[in-house]
This record gives sequence, structure tokens and C-alpha cells, in this order.
Amino acid sequence: MDAAFTAEQDEMRRTLREILGKRCGPDEVKTAVRTAAGHDRELWQQLARQLGLPGIAVAEEYGGVGCTPADLVLACEETGRALLPSPLLATAVLAVPLITALGTAAQRSALLPPLAAGGLTAALAVPGPALSTALALTGENTPGEWAGGGRAGGVQARPGEDGGWRLYGEAAQVLDGHNASLLLVAAHTGGFARSRTLLFLVREDAPGLARSRQATLDETRPQARIQLRDTPAELLGADADNATDEAVLAALAATGRTAAAVLAAEAVGAAGQALARTVEYVRQREQFGRPIGSFQAVKHRLADLYVQVQAARSAAYYAAWDPRQGGLALAQALEALRITAGEAIQLHGGIGFTWEHDAHLYFKRAAADELLFGPVHRLRAHAAHRSGLFTTPQEKVAV
Repeated sequence: MDAAFTAEQDEMRRTLREILGKRCGPDEVKTAVRTAAGHDRELWQQLARQLGLPGIAVAEEYGGVGCTPADLVLACEETGRALLPSPLLATAVLAVPLITALGTAAQRSALLPPLAAGGLTAALAVPGPALSTALALTGENTPGEWAGGGRAGGVQARPGEDGGWRLYGEAAQVLDGHNASLLLVAAHTGGFARSRTLLFLVREDAPGLARSRQATLDETRPQARIQLRDTPAELLGADADNATDEAVLAALAATGRTAAAVLAAEAVGAAGQALARTVEYVRQREQFGRPIGSFQAVKHRLADLYVQVQAARSAAYYAAWDPRQGGLALAQALEALRITAGEAIQLHGGIGFTWEHDAHLYFKRAAADELLFGPVHRLRAHAAHRSGLFTTPQEKVAV
């Protein structure tokens, strides 16, 4: 493994940090998340034009930059530093890999270029609070278990009279689902006897589609409730008659591994920035005639945070090289962000406890991400289970 960054990667990091430093401060973040879109559309288009950010991991033949997922991880560390509200996670990290893996040649040609250009946004809709399970982060995404089982709940699909598909049901926690131009909906088909979970494409103007933005703890991660009432949809893939959900589940798990590395990098960027802002504050805040940062107890707390953030950063970079370690890296990064954000509030004193203080932006991100993609102990338990850490010698022989 070569941990050194290339000159191009360093330039991308520098340019992205410069743009976000000018356009994405805490006040701009608070303003952007309270718009109807939930993000700054002009900034999103600027990032698409100058850096090709939405298409970093999209192949060049589809209008993307053609970089590796490691470049996306590196970029998302910078977006995490700024807590950038954008469709990047939902579109480039979750939707694009699924379309690339499962879509037909015609679907890839029609969808990937506008997604890479930033003109089209997408969101992945899975039933209930099951996103982490669907992506195989906190448990195996076994058929039917996370998506309602095919009997009740979740989203159901049936063939339509026009040769297409019709969807019924709802998904309650869809990242960026309130204004995504395209929805990838996980739905059951085949009835109880041959229940399968497949992915379907639903356009924003489809009849019977109702979307409502939900109130969330972390406004930089907007979520929506998606309701489908006899909504026309297109199967993602070619042949439903011969389709099995193994390919869908494998694609979701592969997407989850890369998403975990990206989310880990975002959390590391946020934790690093929270720590930097806290260090700056304790250098200026005086008590008993001297900066509070000069007290040994404060130095020890900051040193512990620095070690934790650096360890999480190393884990995130390793996961960028080997996405199979994404779950462990995400667990370590989420834990580092939660502890760092909590200490930032403590070390800012009385002003840090006010809900409107900027330190709470990082605390809300830590709490919300752990609810969406964790919790940390389940991420670690699943990683340990998959590695065979708690498997007995007899079970290993049987396998």
C-alpha cells in the first residue's frame, strides 16, 4: 500500500478546501440547509463545473472524471470539514455505483452523464430505518429481512398493463429524497411464493409519488418520506423474470463498503475541524489572567482528541485503499467525531452549551450519522462476525 498522495490529489484537496472556505462557512451552511433544496444549488454547480465532484468515480466514457473511489474519499474529507450540505452522498456515493453495477447499457448511457455533470440528482429509497442493513454495514442484507419480508410493509412492485411496473408503499428516511430528480427504490416483487427485492427507477414527476421533507436532528443530512401509490417505475436492469435478488444484494453490499469509507472520511474531516476550532478558542479564551489552553488539564484533553482523530484518519485512508475495512473505519471515525464534538462543547464553556453555537453542528452530525449508519458497536460486531473473530475452530472447519 502506498499511502502518499499524488500531486493531482493534493491539488484537488487544495482547490476544494479553498472553494469551501469561501462559500461554506457555518453561517452559509445554516442558511443553505433551510432553503427548499436543502443545499446551495450555485455552490453544487460550481463544484460540478470546476472539479467534476459528482462524477469523480464515474467512468470517463459516461462523462465522469474516471478517478478511483479513493479520490472520492479524499474529496469527502474536505466536504466533511465544512459540513457541506449537498446531494453528493446520495447521488455519487449511493446511487451511481448501483446504476453502474445493475443498469442496462441504455440506462447507464442515459443516466450516468447527467449524474456526473451534477444536473441530475438521485436518492436511494429503502423501507424504514434500514439503510445501514441494506448496505450490509451493521448486518447481512439477507433477502427480505430488511425490506419488509414481502408480506406487509416496505414497498411492493407488480407488473403493469403497459409492460412497466407499479409500486406501492413508502420509505420513511430517504437521504435527499425531498428533491432528488431520480429515486432508486428497493421493492418486493414476485409475491410471497417468490419474493425478491429488486431496484426500480422512479422519476420525480411520476404520478402517485408523494414526498415530504422530514424534520431531522442534523439539517445537513436532509431526509424525506416517500409514498408511492400505483406509481409507474422502471426496473433497474434487464430481465425481471430471470432476475434474482442476489445480484441486487451484492451490489448494495459493495456500495455499502465504499460508502463506509466515504462516510468515515467525512467524519474525520468534521472531527478534525471541530478540534481545530476548539484549539483556536482555548488559545484566545482567558481565565485567571492566562489562556485556558495553557492549563495542563486542557492540553491533555486536546492531545487525547488529536491522537483519536489521527487514528481515525489513518483508518479512513486505509479503507479507501481496501473498502472491505470500511465498516471498522466508519466505527472508529464516528466514535472520534462524537467524542471530539462533545469535548468541543465542553471546552467552549457556557457559550458552547447554547444550541445555536457552531459546535453543535458537529455534534448533530455525529449523533445523526450514528443513528443512520451505526451504531458504532453494531458496526464493529458485524465486522468481527464477517472476519470470523468469534468463530470457534470447529465452525471454521465446517465452513
